[in-house]
Amino acid sequence: MLIFIENTPRAYAWGSMDALAEMLGTPVTGEPQAELWLGAHPGNPATVAKASPAPQTLIDLIERDPERYGVDGGQLPFLLKVLAIGAPLSLQVHPNLEQAAAGFAAEEAAGVPRDARNRNYGDANHKPELLVALSEVTALSGFRSLVETRRDLLAFAALTRGDASEVLAKVAERLTHGDPERLRRDFLTWVFSGDPLVANALVALNTAIADAGIAASGIVEANEVLRENELDPERVGALRALAATYPGDPGILVSLLLHLVRLAPGEAIYLAAQQLHAYLGGVGVEVMAASDNVLRAGLTQKHVDIAELSRLVDTQELAEPRFPCERVAPGLVAWRPPVPDFQLLRARLCESDDLMEQGGDAAASVELAAVHPVVLVVTAGRVRVERPEADLDEVAAVRRGQSLYVSAGAPIRLTGAGEVFAATVAE
Repeated sequence: MLIFIENTPRAYAWGSMDALAEMLGTPVTGEPQAELWLGAHPGNPATVAKASPAPQTLIDLIERDPERYGVDGGQLPFLLKVLAIGAPLSLQVHPNLEQAAAGFAAEEAAGVPRDARNRNYGDANHKPELLVALSEVTALSGFRSLVETRRDLLAFAALTRGDASEVLAKVAERLTHGDPERLRRDFLTWVFSGDPLVANALVALNTAIADAGIAASGIVEANEVLRENELDPERVGALRALAATYPGDPGILVSLLLHLVRLAPGEAIYLAAQQLHAYLGGVGVEVMAASDNVLRAGLTQKHVDIAELSRLVDTQELAEPRFPCERVAPGLVAWRPPVPDFQLLRARLCESDDLMEQGGDAAASVELAAVHPVVLVVTAGRVRVERPEADLDEVAAVRRGQSLYVSAGAPIRLTGAGEVFAATVAE
């Protein structure tokens, strides 16, 4: 079955004012819209479009006939989202399976209400994530070399004088001697300890950034000043944005430990369980395990449990945050991280007459396997979806912003002119 599904975007403060409305073809609401959830997560399940006589969620559909619509007789193990990031999200970590099961059981046994502000574990599942950029996306992801972090701190110290310079040098010193993994873990604990040096360091960092701007007559010259001091202007711009959004937040210092990643459209980032990260801006398609377990490390007004986060986080250095795709067939690529819960595929389609212009990036027709249910969203153009081998006609014309739930069965064929993202269970 090809079933249209829909949902109302979630209005988080960090969302874009217009990106999701533009994609969905709906009026701008005047409030930020952050995430469009396309799945059966109980926190915000998608709805079967035009269901009658009563509204029906995807959870209801699967429960009605789990063998036909579910995965192994149960709900979907993944959740597909479209993210529209208008402001930086919190620094966060998601637990692995063992950590989630233990944490959830402990909070249940302790009687912590599931809607309590200080609750860390809403379920017993892990939450690895993969995001593919639709626009340029910036993010903080995974620990970089401490050599690079110290270099930046000392470069900021060199941009200013007096107490501010000394304070930043002291922060760099904290990351100098010892095992890098232990130093990172200790640093996370320290920045939330209430030590006056932390607040002084945040002021000193702002002073150094301001001094770089004062020393220049414009943006181009300011960037040259930064480069002369071996500072990346994009890193400084990210710090400036974080300070403007979350003034005085210790997470600003934590961000210096992480890779700053700028994804071009079509590039992806994989966020394994235990990996510290934060999205900063842009629009992308995200798929994740069906969980809502989040532990935060600043850049937020929400609950921060730094002791629990420090216990869970993987403090190893990450060599490369980006995650490559593999070409499956003409017009079809896949991102297949090492988890059983999901994979994400992208099909690009064009009319036969346009194939020469598109090269190998698009095809007139793409076939997708549907061994398990598939959730797809059209992000550009208009696409015809059909299941040629079905006993009854199964065909749908899907335009940009619309989504389908495809039950398991024979493969589906995509034609038309547009771009489709499809999430399903890993092979």
